[in-house]
Amino acid sequence: MPDTQHDLAHRLATQVEAVCRALLPKGCRQGSYWLCGDVLGTPGRSLYVRLSGPRAGYWTDAATSEHGDLLDLIGLNRGLDFRATLAEARAILSLPMTYTTPADQPAPSGSSEAARRLFAASKSIRGTLAERYLRGRGLVLPAEISALRFHPRCFYRAPSGRQIWPAMIAAVTDLDGAITGVHRTWLGFDGGKAPVDQPRRAMGHLLGNAVRFGVACDVLAAAEGIETVLALKTVMPTLPVVAALSAAHLAALIVPPTLARLYVARDNDAAGRRAVERLRDRFQGVSLDIRALVPRAEDFNADLLTLGPDRLRDWLAGQLAPDDVCRFIKVDGLFGGG
Repeated sequence: MPDTQHDLAHRLATQVEAVCRALLPKGCRQGSYWLCGDVLGTPGRSLYVRLSGPRAGYWTDAATSEHGDLLDLIGLNRGLDFRATLAEARAILSLPMTYTTPADQPAPSGSSEAARRLFAASKSIRGTLAERYLRGRGLVLPAEISALRFHPRCFYRAPSGRQIWPAMIAAVTDLDGAITGVHRTWLGFDGGKAPVDQPRRAMGHLLGNAVRFGVACDVLAAAEGIETVLALKTVMPTLPVVAALSAAHLAALIVPPTLARLYVARDNDAAGRRAVERLRDRFQGVSLDIRALVPRAEDFNADLLTLGPDRLRDWLAGQLAPDDVCRFIKVDGLFGGG
């Protein structure tokens, strides 16, 4: 009598490393996981297969949030329907199986752990398509860029199926610097955004956390988007800034207990105005000076592109507290031009 689906999945799981070597020969073992780039076996580190333990054989692709057991992996890897997948599993099990290895819990798809693994699988942003994308937006990378990385083959789930695009990967962190999520901006090979419906998506635990540039003590500027805070950083390099990634998350931002002044660089829309109001309501009765920074166009990145850095710096100087103008704009005796 032929093995049932459950029987085959169980037998595959008892020889998981050998199955991985057969399906994903360009991958590698690291600790308790078999790592590769995707279900097709592309070199990389986004896909993790648990090698033993109660859930041995279960896998997660941190770039796409896809997951399943070894039967699912065989079907996707070989491009087979269900019946053919079972036949292929039987063929694989007929091979000599000798590998064993310990295992840990794989990261649930979309989790903070999956986000950390995707960030770890990415590389420095310097000299990449992601840096070219930011420069095309008039943005200068700050000196401290540990929050930004680049992944050359990041999966994008579209209604028509899975696609692969380069992506800028931004770490979302809590106040202690622990990565709780990531934000992905998929890029086209021309240096702009990828031609997909949603070129920006986030994963992991975002509420209250942010993408951070600089360490805030008493003064901080917060905004929705990464490009917006990098526009501020371009014209005020010493100002600590954070991107909360949406108006709702901006309103829920957790700030350092030492903070005395929070600038909210809101987008020029109703959602941006509401975010400022909600922050003021949250901190009512608390000794925290909350001030809105209002762009002339839809956001401060658009202002940087239309006004240029000198005029944007002057526009911001009129909205900062006087001591912050001296601190963040009057640098080494230099002022923004007219």
